[in-house]
Amino acid sequence: MSHPAFSTRKTNSIPVHLVDSRDFKSGKASLPGFAIDWAKRTGFSGKKGTLCLVPDGSAGGNGIACALFGLGDDPRALDAGRLPRLLPEGNWHFADAAPDATLSSLGWLLGAYRYDRYRKDAPWKARLVPGADIDTAAISGIADSVFLARDLINTPTNDLGPAELEAAIRKLAGEFKAKVGSIVGDKLLEKNFPMVHAVGRASASAPRIVEFKWGKASDPKVTLVGKGVCFDSGGLNIKPGDSMALMKKDMGGAANILALARMIMTARLPVRLRVIIAAVENSISANAFRPGDILNSRKGTTVEIGNTDAEGRLILGDALAWGDEEAPQIMIDMATLTGAARIALGPDLPAMFSDDDGFCADMMASGASVEDPVWRLPLWKGYRAGLSSNIANISHIGKGPQGGSITAALFLQHFVEKAKTWAHFDIFAWAAAEKPSCPIGGEAQAIRAIFEVMKSRFPVA
Repeated sequence: MSHPAFSTRKTNSIPVHLVDSRDFKSGKASLPGFAIDWAKRTGFSGKKGTLCLVPDGSAGGNGIACALFGLGDDPRALDAGRLPRLLPEGNWHFADAAPDATLSSLGWLLGAYRYDRYRKDAPWKARLVPGADIDTAAISGIADSVFLARDLINTPTNDLGPAELEAAIRKLAGEFKAKVGSIVGDKLLEKNFPMVHAVGRASASAPRIVEFKWGKASDPKVTLVGKGVCFDSGGLNIKPGDSMALMKKDMGGAANILALARMIMTARLPVRLRVIIAAVENSISANAFRPGDILNSRKGTTVEIGNTDAEGRLILGDALAWGDEEAPQIMIDMATLTGAARIALGPDLPAMFSDDDGFCADMMASGASVEDPVWRLPLWKGYRAGLSSNIANISHIGKGPQGGSITAALFLQHFVEKAKTWAHFDIFAWAAAEKPSCPIGGEAQAIRAIFEVMKSRFPVA
């Protein structure tokens, strides 16, 4: 087992019953009679997140016969992620009646995560003994990938600037023997990535494009593109202090793309995977790009800058244009792009944009099945006029405050022509409050759902 939250020792393992409060109240819960009696005596009703330890009646009264964990009237398998933090030390297993034991086991792993780079905390001491039918290698691969995203997002910029993000990408590529390369600093101008250069040139850490390829060249092409803004001051349109406080997470799109790539490579899906990360820091200096500047782009389009705090779509424009040049079957980009998406959908529901109805339907279904939700927003062509410019081919922001996530997606779509399916995910990449399967901090969003779609479209023989 690769995770201390797992154990292979079935001996002395104690069962955990996941209890739907509706079934408990109606008498339909599949529980031992003595556990029901004890629960009623102690006031346990199956309320979400509550735990009841049922004694076994042994001498001294210290033995535990089983645990009851409440799922409330909205049961979710990932709620089991709270158990490693609640249960006392020992080995535990889910009772036979547990719904979706695979997803509950993944939830346990995800809930046991701790970010300990700067402060060493003792690991949780409750360990799960997975059922014999659980593919522990598969869920461990998913959990490790989620942890990669969380670790990268949680790391502050003084230890994860563009150069360090490149090092992390190279480490991941090396683990899977992928071919990796980068274009750094003024070489970006020579290689025609002018918008990436413009956004990142004011930083002491040079901007860069990092790329790696994995898999057989003859397999279907899947290209993943991530926004890697390691810190976003807002540039000359500087952010207020409160808005800048979390901007170490503005590379959350890149972190999620790398985690998704890790899932794909771990599962050895039969695809030719290409990962492109634009890594920059949006800083303030004498050579920072300005509102009103006209930038060239890799596509050849001239772009008028309306606000330097809308930098992510610029670096993605160059990266997407590069990825699009080889006409991949699927191209996905992820970015912590707009506050407008958060206003529309909140922090926990990523916005998805695509013209491929079938892909979107598959994503919605997969998101529901693995409790990794997404919500489709429209690429509403009527708002495209808001990106018009009097002196350039296109403006990079809309004319007004409404529909900002849609106009941002329309701007990105401008740089995609050849990809058979393109999808853009506007994510928050952060948990502002503790959740059963995630502590406060960086979070992976939508990638488990995307991975399910990839597995169904590109099954391993």
